[in-house]
Amino acid sequence: MNNPFENGQIHDALVPIVIEQSNRGERSFDIYSRLLRERIVFVTGQVEDHMASLITAQLLFLESENPKKDIYMYINSPGGVVTAGMAIHDTMQYIRPRIGTVCIGQAASMGSFLLSAGEPGMRVALTNSRIMIHQPSGGAQGMAADIEIQAREILRMRHDLNQLYAKYTGKPLEEIERAMDRDKFMSATEAKEFGLIDEVFDKRPTPAEEPTAAAA
Repeated sequence: MNNPFENGQIHDALVPIVIEQSNRGERSFDIYSRLLRERIVFVTGQVEDHMASLITAQLLFLESENPKKDIYMYINSPGGVVTAGMAIHDTMQYIRPRIGTVCIGQAASMGSFLLSAGEPGMRVALTNSRIMIHQPSGGAQGMAADIEIQAREILRMRHDLNQLYAKYTGKPLEEIERAMDRDKFMSATEAKEFGLIDEVFDKRPTPAEEPTAAAA
């Protein structure tokens, strides 16, 4: 008998379906596709190549739909692969719409990096979110020369990440390097004080209270 927990069958079965009525009849969407129509993108779980491909495709699609309308990215991620996170990050910077980032649950490692990379003034976390930053890590094996090459690459990635965190937080590079040396966990309020986000929300703001992009 087939195991329903394999191949994501249970996960897929639990995704709600939304039915909409129109003059053309009924249309059904899974809940994520319906929210994508509202320009909401989810970054959930491990950041890896397949997820990065899906996220970048959604961002490019939303830009083609309306290059002037904001996109909101909800993040609940423990982090993952640096190169996959960079693919999402670079697409966020490349496209024309502003991207507001929202932390729900946790944003750790590459999750916190993507959170900080949102449009200045539009980076928020919900009250009980947890945010964590740290330096990249990697396993090296093989001949000594290969291990040395991989170690240099990890150090280069660490330098690049530190510079970007400094840019997004407004902190001096030296302070970022000290903070990133080990796992640094923060509450939503502490993340705001550190400069990773701009606001902490416990209720959805009214239109007049919604965060707006910081002035250039």
